Amino acid sequence: MSSVRNLEPQALWNAFADLNAVPRPSKKEEKVRQFMLDFGHKLGLETLGDAIGNVIIKKPATAGMEGRNTVIMQSHLDMVHQKNESTVFDFDNEGINMRADGDWVMAEGTTLGADNGIGVASIMALLASKDIAHPALEALFTIDEETGMTGAKELDSSLLQGKILLNLDTEDDDELSIGCAGGIDTNTTYHYREKSIQLGWQVLKIKLRGLLGGHSGMDIDKGRGNANKWMARILKELHNEIPMQLISFDGGSLRNAIPREATCRIAVADSAKASDILEHSIKQLSDEYRTIEPEHRFEIENVVSSGDALSDEDCTKILNVLCSVHNGVFRMSPEIAQLVEASTSLARVRIQEGVFSTQSLQRSSVESTKAEVCMAVRAAFENIGATVEQAGDYPGWQPNRNSSILKVMENIYVNLFKEEPKVKACHAGLECGILGKHLPEVEMISFGPNIRAAHSPDEKVQISSVQKYWSFLIDTLKNIPNKN
Repeated sequence: MSSVRNLEPQALWNAFADLNAVPRPSKKEEKVRQFMLDFGHKLGLETLGDAIGNVIIKKPATAGMEGRNTVIMQSHLDMVHQKNESTVFDFDNEGINMRADGDWVMAEGTTLGADNGIGVASIMALLASKDIAHPALEALFTIDEETGMTGAKELDSSLLQGKILLNLDTEDDDELSIGCAGGIDTNTTYHYREKSIQLGWQVLKIKLRGLLGGHSGMDIDKGRGNANKWMARILKELHNEIPMQLISFDGGSLRNAIPREATCRIAVADSAKASDILEHSIKQLSDEYRTIEPEHRFEIENVVSSGDALSDEDCTKILNVLCSVHNGVFRMSPEIAQLVEASTSLARVRIQEGVFSTQSLQRSSVESTKAEVCMAVRAAFENIGATVEQAGDYPGWQPNRNSSILKVMENIYVNLFKEEPKVKACHAGLECGILGKHLPEVEMISFGPNIRAAHSPDEKVQISSVQKYWSFLIDTLKNIPNKN
């Protein structure tokens, strides 16, 4: 730990070490919340907690900066707790063990908590500083970002008066983020009629494995295979050629991940003929995706029949909806090059014991196109009589390329580093989208140092990048525009 505390800037790294000594899993932020309240009180600063558990610490402007706009400095207190299988560690009661290795800081067999601990530590260093020029600051420490964004959703915005918000929660030091996607979950249920498997028919089990998968927001534009869509396609093509009964289907796992695997069972009169048709469909898929999905594999085997199958009518309905429902990029942004504006991912499909259910996630940085893609998915399932529930809605952060703080920060970046920053928006969720609903007149920018492998025991943060980011942050605060 001492090696980390000796790194520059020492104020930031010491704050990070103090923070990482406090357990702070999502939904268990009591200890870190009290730590932050005590921190503010010890500094003699106005320190508040809202009803949901966010902490707000206010610091007056330094001399000569009173006429500048108040800045909200925002990061989240919680961290993802993951460890290697061989690591013995109690996240509820132990602090993170850190070490410096070359130009990187990492943890011993666990997540580091640089996401979003470096942002929190930066704000702590600013609040404690006596020699850094800055306008009036409102430090906003939110809770439960990683598992629900509860703090952002339930924020008491009446406690804040700032006009500019700096979110310190991105992971590439050459980027300024100005937008992100919102999202909504669509869950569907359909009760199908069952019938006995035809006497004498053979049951085949089909497995699909080895697709790349990935984040259904950040990776949705990479053209990767969706196991549920692939399985539905080969089943539909088989169903078009020969009589077939669908017995079960189980594909995907997490609602926000592109599904990598799927398994189904079918009954056919002639398994040899069915296998030939399936192999033809599989070869077509393999040819289409040979450069993207080289590691995928299908396995087809004869198994002992069990359970009932879907009625012929329901089998047709279900295969039709699985093949027709949109999956992937829905619309590209007309304003930001290479940014996915709206998408949908068919994440989970299950057919068993009379129930056909699906889970999908729709994302968009624009509320109107999020509504459109949700409507498209809803309509597909309602056409077969399925019950559709859409919930967990959180707003996107629509990019504003013309914001005044963006122009200020672009100029500072060029002056400091002699190159243009990458101004980006991402197709994943950030707290800024939600905070923007509470603070509609506030301009927002998200930035941070280089962090790699966040959410895994391989997480690390680059020391030289933290130094670069810190100098950029300090210069930004010195150049905040005057109040109107």
